[in-house]
Parts: sequence; structure tokens; C-alpha cells
Amino acid sequence: MAEIYQSAEDLLVQLKEVANGTLADASGAEPALYWNEDIAASEDANIFRKDWVCPGLAAEIPNQGDYLTYTVAGQPIFCVRDKSGEVKTYSNVCRHRMMQLLEGSGTTSRVVCPYHAWTYDLNGRLIGAGHMEKTNGFNKKEICLPEIRTEIWNGWIYVTLNPDAPSVQEALAPLNEVVSRYGMENYVPVVSENHVWKTNWKLLTENFMEGYHLPVAHKATVGAWFALNETMFPEETFDSFTYQTFAKTGNATYGQAHPDNTTLEAEWRNTSVLPTVFPCHMYVLAPDHLWYLTLRPKGVGEVDIRFGVAIAPEVDAMLSYADERTAWIDELVKFFEHVNTEDRQVVEGIYAGSQSNFAAPGKLSWLEREIHDFQRYLARRLVPNAKENA
Repeated sequence: MAEIYQSAEDLLVQLKEVANGTLADASGAEPALYWNEDIAASEDANIFRKDWVCPGLAAEIPNQGDYLTYTVAGQPIFCVRDKSGEVKTYSNVCRHRMMQLLEGSGTTSRVVCPYHAWTYDLNGRLIGAGHMEKTNGFNKKEICLPEIRTEIWNGWIYVTLNPDAPSVQEALAPLNEVVSRYGMENYVPVVSENHVWKTNWKLLTENFMEGYHLPVAHKATVGAWFALNETMFPEETFDSFTYQTFAKTGNATYGQAHPDNTTLEAEWRNTSVLPTVFPCHMYVLAPDHLWYLTLRPKGVGEVDIRFGVAIAPEVDAMLSYADERTAWIDELVKFFEHVNTEDRQVVEGIYAGSQSNFAAPGKLSWLEREIHDFQRYLARRLVPNAKENA
């Protein structure tokens, strides 16, 4: 049985050693890295409060007053389309008695607190607060909801609590060269769901980013269309993301360009890109659809998951009849929910197994290259002065 690392310091020493090595020599992380409370606190402080996270697609809130709620490092926020058409993000906490303002997603012309009806406009300004006329020094014009830094990148909403974080445009510029050909900002959202899984967020991230498990864990769904030996990785590594590309086989139900797609050419017509934007935004971008997960840790053993699916505009245009569109989308969503169920069984099982006295990290396959990229990211964020080998 391998040595069990008890302290966060020991766990980070091991993480740094693996991150600084080569993929050929790499192994998985020590089991306790997934359930050590001190590690989780460090992740909150050094990752989720400092990096960009993704609440979803801007196209999920297309019209004035459309909103969605989210949390960043435990902080409740909401994203809203304002009167100018921009997506803005604000604290989802009333400035009066700290009541959470909005839940879920929807459309509103103003934000009304369900506790005392303090009311804010779509730019976070307080415009209504009854029975405050006897309160000294109260001026509603001086009160507004704190605004959260927000950027839109290729149709995705990104937010951060860190005023000094490099812009998303800058951080993801090399990835833009790969994904921009798909025009995913024009994809049409068809479903967004929220779930809680009993696992650690890092295990779910690692699972999504590697194709090694697909022919086994997903043999009833996407695994049948996946040619392992055709998986491609970029030659270089990046600070803020990783990705792979793979081609779908000719019998794949999903993952190939519609005949009306006149943009993608040659091999790109049946090639999918699987990016993971660190720390926890991951998606499969295919010529005809995309589906994504974005994660929020709930302690060490649970994770909030936002799952969404969107379809290419030419696919959406093909579905001209309401009944036909509903049936096609229902079948698509059912398929990817099946994929999620397969993944849930795996990542919850790994988390349970990681707490065994007999758990120990095994060597990584070349197909798990992105797990090693993720280890390097974690080491950069969590280990002071961590450096990588060239």
C-alpha cells in the first residue's frame, strides 16, 4: 500500500513533483487531494476567488431582463441582459437585510427583494425602498448592487471576483484559433439543468477531459463513435486551458456537420473539440451541437453541476415544425443525459474509492495528457513558486 499523505503540505509536495515531471512518468494525484479540507480551502482562496468561471451561454439570456443565477466561490450572483443589450453580473444579495434576490433563471423588468420589496433596476441601482423616510442618512440613489467583472467570449459568459485577472480574451487567445471556425456563439441553447453529484469537483473535471474511459464507461453511448488512436493534443501547454480534438466515426448519430453547414471544411466537418477552461468549465464542441458542464464545489464531497446543450443554427433551422423540433431535441437531450448518468456512476465511484486505505495513484496513459495539464494548473495555483520543466 502506498504511503498515505495526511497533511495539505505533503499533498502539495507530491502534486508539484508530478506536475514538474513528464507525462510518461506521471501518475494520478494522491487520494487525499480530493477530500482534504485544507486543500479545499486553498482552492477556494487561490482558484475560485481569482480565476474566471463560466455561468453559461450568453444565448441563454437573449432578451432584455433575462437572467440566470450562479455562485462564484460561494458568492451568490446573477447575470442579466440589461436595457442596452449587454450582459452584466451583480451580487445576488439585497443591500438591506442580505436576502437572496433571485432564484433559478427567468425574465424580469426589475429585481425585487422577496423580503421587504427593495427594488433594483437592471443595472443594479436601487429604485424603490418603502418606509425608509424616517431613517437618517438614507439615500437610495447612493445604493446599488456590487457589479461583478464579466466578459463574453465566443458566446460564453465568464465572471471573476478578481479585478486583476488577465482578460478572458487574452487568456484564451490560442484556444480561439481552434474553436472560432465553429461559430459557437451562434449555437441555439435547448436545455440547461442543475444537478448535485456526490464527488469532488476535480475528479469530475479530470473525467471529462480524458477519452481513455469512453469505450468502456460510455460503450452504450458516445464510446461507440470514438477512435482512441485518432485523439490529438496540441504540442504546447497553456496556463488557462487544455483541449483535445477527435473525429467521430461515420455511423455517429451526433457530431457531424449538417449539409447546410458551409463553413467547416475537410476533416473539420466530423471533428469535435473538447476544451477544458480551468478550473471547471468544459464542453464538447461538435459541428452540429455542443454540450457543456460548469462546476461549483459544495465542500469536498459534493459538486453543483450546470449542464447545457445547444445546437448549430443550421440544425435548428432544419427543425421547422414545432412537434418535430420538440421530438428531436428531446431525443438529443435524453442521449446526453444518459452520458451524464454514465459519468456520474464513475466519478461518484472514484470519490468513494479514494477514501479507501488501499487507494493509491496509478500511472497515467498518454490519453490522459489533459489530466497532467490539469495537475500543472493546480500546482501553479496552489503551490507557491511552483515551476514546470520546459
